[in-house]
Amino acid sequence: MTTDKTAATNADAPAKVEEAMFGAGCFWGVEMTFANTPGVLTTAVGYAGGTTQNPMYKEVCNGDTGHVEVVHLTYDPTKLTYYELLAVFFANHDPTQVNRQGPDYGTQYRTVVFAYGSDQMTQAQAAKKMLDESGKFRRPIATKIEPAPTFWKAEEYHQQYLKKRGLENCHIPGN
Repeated sequence: MTTDKTAATNADAPAKVEEAMFGAGCFWGVEMTFANTPGVLTTAVGYAGGTTQNPMYKEVCNGDTGHVEVVHLTYDPTKLTYYELLAVFFANHDPTQVNRQGPDYGTQYRTVVFAYGSDQMTQAQAAKKMLDESGKFRRPIATKIEPAPTFWKAEEYHQQYLKKRGLENCHIPGN
C-alpha cells in the first residue's frame, strides 16, 4: 500500500476491496480523516447526488447542480469493517446539521451516506438509528442515507488538498 493512498501495487492489493462514499461537509478534511484511517486503501474527493453530468467545483459551490461534496474510498474489509467506517464518518462531523458543516453552508455540504448495496444501506440505517437513540445529540440526526449515485471525481487540485499544503486538518470537530 502506498503512503498517499492514491494507488496500490498488485503485490500490496488485498484479495477483496470494497468501496464507500460519504458527504460530511468540506471534502478536504473529510478526505484526510479517511485517508488516515487504517484499512482505507484509496481516497478521492468529488461530487455525487446531483443532476449535472461532469460537474465542476464552481457549479457545485454555487448550488447549481444539487451535488454534495463527497469522499469516495476503497477499503480492505479484512482490516476495516463498513460499520467502523460509519463510526469514523459520524464522529468527524455534526450529523444534526442540515446543509451546513462548520462555516460552510449550502446543500453541497449536507450530511449523507451513499450506500453501495443493501448491506451498506442496512448498516447505515442501523448506525444512524443507534446514534439518534443514544442521546449524544440534542437534535435528531439529519444524515440522509441513499443508494450510491455516480461519483464524479473533483478537479485534481482538490485531491489530497490538505496534505499537498502541509496542513493537518480543516474545520472538523475533534481534529
